[in-house]
Amino acid sequence: MPVLNASRLLAALFGLGLFAASPVLAHSLKELEQDLSAKEKYVQIVDTAAPDFTLRNAQGETVRLADLRGKVVVVWFIYESCPDECPLHSEAVAAVQAMVNRTSLRDGVEFVTITTDPEHDLPDSFAGYGAAHGLDPANWTMLTSGADQPTATRDLARQYGLEFAQEEEGVQIHGVVTLLIDRNGRLRARYHGLNFDPKNLVAHIDALCDHD
Repeated sequence: MPVLNASRLLAALFGLGLFAASPVLAHSLKELEQDLSAKEKYVQIVDTAAPDFTLRNAQGETVRLADLRGKVVVVWFIYESCPDECPLHSEAVAAVQAMVNRTSLRDGVEFVTITTDPEHDLPDSFAGYGAAHGLDPANWTMLTSGADQPTATRDLARQYGLEFAQEEEGVQIHGVVTLLIDRNGRLRARYHGLNFDPKNLVAHIDALCDHD
């Protein structure tokens, strides 16, 4: 699949009217990440092996992180009954996905939602969750450990540096982090909160698609 370099990607997105201001530009992944570190205060650049997982999708099929090698993977953790940050988080990532999917990057990127409430977030609800928050099933999936492993995905979140603390009445206290994994299964960045510039995340995705 041909991929766009950063300048061509951004030119395409400007042509689609998606960007009103110039994002970070760089000639290499290293330079781009240096610029992001300086200009995007909500990004944490890392380079470490991403914790592996073995989970199940809405069809009951096993999905491993290793199965996604060769693609850039955007991962975030939510639970469906979350009243505030989780829906906003999913919609923010959906906006990034929409930008990506308007370019030739689409087939090289997978967006993955992982539920931290596998006892209540059942597979037959996943498609509806995605539709409600604008996620495109062409390259999005939602995963669970299954109700028989109720804490497994919260344990996985912890391995990625997040905490989902179970409180009373099903409420979980947690942070908001969007995780970016490269084509070789390495965790390259954590985008914290909801105020990062989506243009910068798209440019980062593009650079990783073009990086061996």
